Amino acid sequence: LVLRLRGGHCQVPCGIFDDPKLVADVKEAIATIKKAMVQINELSAKLDAQNINQMTRWVNTKEEHAGKIISLMSEYCLCQRVKPVSDPKTPFKSEADYVAALQAHHKVMTCAVKCKQTVDPANADALDSAAAEMSKMYLPA
Repeated sequence: LVLRLRGGHCQVPCGIFDDPKLVADVKEAIATIKKAMVQINELSAKLDAQNINQMTRWVNTKEEHAGKIISLMSEYCLCQRVKPVSDPKTPFKSEADYVAALQAHHKVMTCAVKCKQTVDPANADALDSAAAEMSKMYLPA
């Protein structure tokens, strides 16, 4: 499924949207989540006050970036860009394409939640894969 979506970045909608920026923002958030997981795992080897402080900061950073991805998917992509086939502004030619788009965005969101819940880098890799699949809809061919 490769669809090109066009629309706005706010709920007005204003019609201003930068697809490559959306993808770059998601990629940057995932890279930050991956780094946070590595740092948390390394710092947990020695639990002193400084490491606990740094771990707390990394956990907060991981939470913030996973939350940003969830917000982008739900408030930005799903609310503004992924429209049902019955909508005249839909980019989808079939119900199957629409459902596939919903599933791709949902997969990103569930992977981001899993990253909030764990420090297993495999979950960040799963998020990266899900985001790469979803991103195909927003990048030029």
